[in-house]
Amino acid sequence: MIKKISLGLLVLALTTSCVSKKIYNDLESKYTDLKKENRSIADENADLLKAKMQLELDRDALKSDLSKTKTERDKWQAEYGIAEKKFNVLQESYNALEKNSSDALKANLAKNRELLDQLEAKAKALALEQEKLDKNNQRLNELEGLIAAKEESMRKLKETLSNALNGFEGKGLTVEQKNGKVYVSMENKLLFNSGSWAVGTEGKKAVVEVGKVLGDNPDISVLIEGHTDDDPFGGSGPIADNWDLSTKRATAIVAIMSENKSINKQNLTAAGRSEFSPLASNASAEGKAKNRRIEIILTPRLDAIAEMLKEIE
Repeated sequence: MIKKISLGLLVLALTTSCVSKKIYNDLESKYTDLKKENRSIADENADLLKAKMQLELDRDALKSDLSKTKTERDKWQAEYGIAEKKFNVLQESYNALEKNSSDALKANLAKNRELLDQLEAKAKALALEQEKLDKNNQRLNELEGLIAAKEESMRKLKETLSNALNGFEGKGLTVEQKNGKVYVSMENKLLFNSGSWAVGTEGKKAVVEVGKVLGDNPDISVLIEGHTDDDPFGGSGPIADNWDLSTKRATAIVAIMSENKSINKQNLTAAGRSEFSPLASNASAEGKAKNRRIEIILTPRLDAIAEMLKEIE
């Protein structure tokens, strides 16, 4: 359009013969300026067209990106909806589970408390039982020690008696220890004549020696038993039978021991056993001789042991 205006002006100038040169020069200068301005505007227009094309490309790219973004958004919205539904289902399940778990937890806690109370009660009972067991074990240890001490004292007593009665060896006198007791056995040939309960001289010496040892052991219980063979008593006088004879012989031994002031008379007991506790068969003379005897049975006092046994539960 500018180009058309310039040409018009040039034609007008040429057709006017009376136009001065100055005006012509001015017009030509303006024409030159207009040409420059036209080129500048053309260049600017080209730049604008280029920018327009780039903007259109950018617009198309943005539209494409927007379309993709919208597609992705729709996809994510759909996935979000599905995830939200799953979350709601899970939330409901969790709430139900939490409620059930809470109820179950309360029930379990109550049961656990009950079990703990039972365990605590059992632990206390076991502690009491253990304490009782420890006490019993202590008493048992003390009892074993006491019994061992009694055994040792009886061993020493047996040894002392053996030494004291050593002179009567081979005369029908024996000393032995068994069942926690000491047995001094004297055959009648050492002590009595047949059918008599009077103690002979040699027998009295033996009994006196036994009495001396017992005087030094005041805590020993002394049971003196008289024994006979199975021959019926055939004598006369105050003796009725073997029971009577065995009792009188045991009593005669007690009487000799009682002469020792060191012996506690409360520890002495006399008993007649007649022929009913034989050591050997009465079928032979040798057996009958062994059965006709006095047995002095020495027993340690067991009061402390008995009391300790009572304490053991």
